[in-house]
Amino acid sequence: MSEARLPDAVGFIGLGQIGAPMAARLAGWPGGLIVHDARPEAMAPMASAGAKTAGSVAEVAAAAGIISVMVRDDGQVRDVVRAAAPAAGGRPLIIAVHATIGPDTAAGLAAEVAGTGTEVVDAPVSGGFMGAQSGRLAVMVGGSRTAYERCREPFGCWADLIMHMGPAGAGTRAKLARNLLHFAAFTAAAEAQRLAEAAGIDLRKLARIVRHSDAVTGGPGMIMLRPTTAPLDAADPLREILENVRALAEKDLSLALELGAQLGVDLPMARLALGSFGAGLGLPETQLPETGPPEVREPAR
Repeated sequence: MSEARLPDAVGFIGLGQIGAPMAARLAGWPGGLIVHDARPEAMAPMASAGAKTAGSVAEVAAAAGIISVMVRDDGQVRDVVRAAAPAAGGRPLIIAVHATIGPDTAAGLAAEVAGTGTEVVDAPVSGGFMGAQSGRLAVMVGGSRTAYERCREPFGCWADLIMHMGPAGAGTRAKLARNLLHFAAFTAAAEAQRLAEAAGIDLRKLARIVRHSDAVTGGPGMIMLRPTTAPLDAADPLREILENVRALAEKDLSLALELGAQLGVDLPMARLALGSFGAGLGLPETQLPETGPPEVREPAR
């Protein structure tokens, strides 16, 4: 009986704040781990954990079947791909780019190496340093289904949600949409803090309330229920639920704007949200009254 074949060796290029803990979780990979970083001191802890260190991208590509890339920007990603693909010598090689790059970069590089045996997939991650440390990152994979299946097992060492988003480029586009929500929410959080501070509220206590309730409800993601942003059909079973959400949101946003006016705090994000909330749920435009909150039936909280 023949012995089971070991998995391919995994390479990891870029051992920064997120890349280092990701790579560390691959230290016991059965096929072996080979790492490279421009800073020798970044590779030393990985060598102590049992990884092989490489002096160049080409050395990684000559040994690995899958290479994870967590470098700074598009230029560095291009440099890695263009050094790794020839060094693979025509062997099947997957280069998985975890950095957040331009929306067309991965697809362009995938086309550039097509037919060489190398496949580029974009696999950006969400969850930050904390998720990398705990092995709880989410990864959005753009590439062929075959490449996705090959990557799932090593990615599972540092991620607990691995999604195939579509062809090369789809992972990056999903990450840009996800980060739009992330950082726009930071701006809304700053606006909420200004209102609370003007009202004499302890901001640290408010922050605890926000983190607690978002952990329970799912935060902004709780409203991402539909497969389309098109207007809701009148018979859609979600319509009554979302109409109730809109009613509550428009009431509470109107009251927050009223408080802001009393305290002299400008709330542009709240005004924008009030004006477009219904449309964002696929509902008809609401005719808001000139003053005061709309008349609504408030649901049980």
